[in-house]
Amino acid sequence: MTRNDTYCIIMAGGTGSRFWPMSQAENPKQFLDILNIGQSMLQTTFRRFEAVCPRENIFVVTGKEYVKHVHEQIPGLAPWQVIGEPVRRNTAPCVAYAASVIGALNPEANIVVSPSDHAIFGEKSFVSDMELALDITRRYDQIVTLGVRPTSPNTSYGYIQFKEEAALADADKLHKVITFTEKPPLEVAKAFLATGEFFWNSGIFVWRLPVLKAAYSQFLPSVAQNFFTLTRDSSPDEVEYIYSQSEAISVDFGIMEKASNVHVLEASFGWSDVESWETLYSTLPPDSNGNCIVRGNVFAYDVKDTIVHIPAYRTLVLQGLEGYIVAGDRDTLLVCRRDQEDRIVKFASDVELAELSDKSRHKNHGKHHE
Repeated sequence: MTRNDTYCIIMAGGTGSRFWPMSQAENPKQFLDILNIGQSMLQTTFRRFEAVCPRENIFVVTGKEYVKHVHEQIPGLAPWQVIGEPVRRNTAPCVAYAASVIGALNPEANIVVSPSDHAIFGEKSFVSDMELALDITRRYDQIVTLGVRPTSPNTSYGYIQFKEEAALADADKLHKVITFTEKPPLEVAKAFLATGEFFWNSGIFVWRLPVLKAAYSQFLPSVAQNFFTLTRDSSPDEVEYIYSQSEAISVDFGIMEKASNVHVLEASFGWSDVESWETLYSTLPPDSNGNCIVRGNVFAYDVKDTIVHIPAYRTLVLQGLEGYIVAGDRDTLLVCRRDQEDRIVKFASDVELAELSDKSRHKNHGKHHE
């Protein structure tokens, strides 16, 4: 098998609600330049995988409402390279659908599955790690996931416990997986770090298509039975029907936590899943006052430990803030304590309801004057 037998599935269907107001339902996080590097998260991820496999072997799975977004951000993709899901059913169905489309092209495909919205630091190391993982899955019937050595007891990440000894003589950073734990409490995360037996779960995994299909057939037989019938020529009605019948379940919970052939390769690159303003703050280097001014024309006075991300054309004067999130799009500005960011989804919901109520009131007012 060669590089041409390598395929990539990029999962880009999330709504990024924790990055409100910058990320909104019609234009979510993966299509935004969250890191202020001149490219969206999706564009950066796609470009990264072009160093791993041919461009025509990269498939993007997203919500059907975002298919146009993907084609606009990554011009030149064939129609079947962008797979639109009619509804969200978590990651197991979306991976099965994309794998089935790939299977019609190459039944022995070696497949990488990756989120679209994670930050990777050290691109050469990333490519080297991916090539090693792909070489392992070419030679052995294993599922390989990438694990990141934790630097803090982060409670927003999943953790992978691994056996200390190397799983292969020629791959000393490959280990047998013992358990997966999703977002543990702080004290548990601290205990995990103290043992030295845990990695952060990067959400990137690699497997050959026959191994993938065998795992689905064993652990998610209903998903396998439905989704492995789909092709790039399947009608929208057929796809919609299959999704309407499908359970919503993740690959991690449905397969990874149950399969006995899962191994973890320690990543040599830096990683962050950038799932919230707080994780973005912890990902970027702060200035001497602990502030991360990601974007915007900002004048800060007596401001500490604060993250600011507003449109570049806006000027903002801040005074006397400590430990805040200041974020905005063209219409909305959020000012929220960093330690209260779990309320952002509620704030977004309240604003949306108020806007809908306002539109309804104006509509009814207009009718009264007809």
